Amino acid sequence: MIEIQPACPADVPQILQFIHELARFEHLEQHVRATVTDLETALFGPRPCAEVLLARLDGAPVGFALFFPNFSTFNGRAGIHLEDLYVTAHARGRGVGRALLQALARIAVARQCVRIDWEVLAWNERALEFYRALGAQALDDWRLLRLGGAALARLGEDLNAR
Repeated sequence: MIEIQPACPADVPQILQFIHELARFEHLEQHVRATVTDLETALFGPRPCAEVLLARLDGAPVGFALFFPNFSTFNGRAGIHLEDLYVTAHARGRGVGRALLQALARIAVARQCVRIDWEVLAWNERALEFYRALGAQALDDWRLLRLGGAALARLGEDLNAR
């Protein structure tokens, strides 16, 4: 039996474990800097900036979806950005990922969101096939850009110096 529920503060260590598992799967574990304290603050602190749905299969935690609001200027309405969707290897193919996305879609509909956006690594064909089967479209004309680290600091300093 699959259960999807909003995470609570006691779930944070499990969420962090899933983040490490996801990073290992994506060959990016060396980039994980998050701590339990970071996640407690981000998810349950005075100004939460993200939410998590936790998936359980037969009572055991097997995956999560971490998401936060975004906004479409063209539609003039909020949306949801799905930052991470992860299901443990032994639970894949059992409907957990679909159940997480269905729960997130219900939240989006209830909040009158215009869409859910997320990124997928280009090499992850299995995930791409899964998402396409649900009706998701790859936006091939768009490119994800990121400003971080030293470049972000430089630009921030330049703007403050004016």
